[in-house]
Amino acid sequence: MTKSWYRESGETATLTLHVQPGAKRTEIAGLYGGALKVRLAAPPVDGKANDALIAFLAERLGVSKSAILLKSGQTSRDKRLEIAAPPPDARERLLTGIRDQESGIGGL
Repeated sequence: MTKSWYRESGETATLTLHVQPGAKRTEIAGLYGGALKVRLAAPPVDGKANDALIAFLAERLGVSKSAILLKSGQTSRDKRLEIAAPPPDARERLLTGIRDQESGIGGL
């Protein structure tokens, strides 16, 4: 069984992401295996991509950057992040704007 990319537990949510640094623009790209794929314009140098990822997610979710903790994957494309006190519609906010041609999005 495939694990969900979004899991809630108490007052936190855990995101499983696959990140593509150095992209043309920063955006949510869809699903990649059991992860949500995020393209980042920032390069994978000196933690710039991780900082850009946290800033992007904080803005998208309407939470402070300090509410997002990178739990694993500091130097990897595959990352796990923990969100403290996520908004009730966090999952929907992250999926907003994904291109219609992405398969497997319905039923998330």
